[in-house]
Amino acid sequence: MMTSVDTDLIRVLADPLRLRIVTLLAQETLCTTHLVEETGARQTNLSNHLRVLREAGVVETEPCGRFTYYKLRPDVIAQLAGQFAELAESARHTAGNKRACL
Repeated sequence: MMTSVDTDLIRVLADPLRLRIVTLLAQETLCTTHLVEETGARQTNLSNHLRVLREAGVVETEPCGRFTYYKLRPDVIAQLAGQFAELAESARHTAGNKRACL
């Protein structure tokens, strides 16, 4: 049975800056300062995007002194990838199906 794809999560990841943040966090845990340096985004803009990612469950925070580090939650990305894999598998199995026009 195919599950539906998480459209809310797709909307969250559709933003280019948020996708860039996720890509960077897939490589290592970073603080806001590192993310500002890597993306060139303003700190306030970056913080807003990180809040969206955190609320969507894509990243988690790790306080370290006066800094906050962000870490990607790979299980969330893997779950979304699994949903797309199921969708692709369904398309493979039903490639010959065609509904007749009336």
